[in-house]
Amino acid sequence: MDMDKREDAAEAMKTRLRADLRAAMKDRRSGEADVLRSLVSAIDNAEAPPTQKEEIMSSLHRFRSGSAEVERLLLDGAQVRQVLLAEIQERELAAAEFDRLEKTVRAAALRAEVAIVRRYLA
Repeated sequence: MDMDKREDAAEAMKTRLRADLRAAMKDRRSGEADVLRSLVSAIDNAEAPPTQKEEIMSSLHRFRSGSAEVERLLLDGAQVRQVLLAEIQERELAAAEFDRLEKTVRAAALRAEVAIVRRYLA
């Protein structure tokens, strides 16, 4: 797959999420805004390159020199989808646990978050 298309998948999704985040904030839908922020963060985290302990410990960087800059990973559409599916799975597992603990209000809130995340799978 072309690198530009890979980059566009993650960036396009983050652009969409940020636009929806602004709308949710404007309309004071704080719960939805929290979910959207977490999705942007999840994609950002997925774009972070893996680190090596030795690399971190032995590398000294000069402040503002750019020596600590690393290129982000490029995610394609399937990888972005996997990030969203992982977010759904995490919430569904937590909701099931809250149901088991008879904390149905929290379980319902997590399922509402799942519904928000599912909008971005289409």
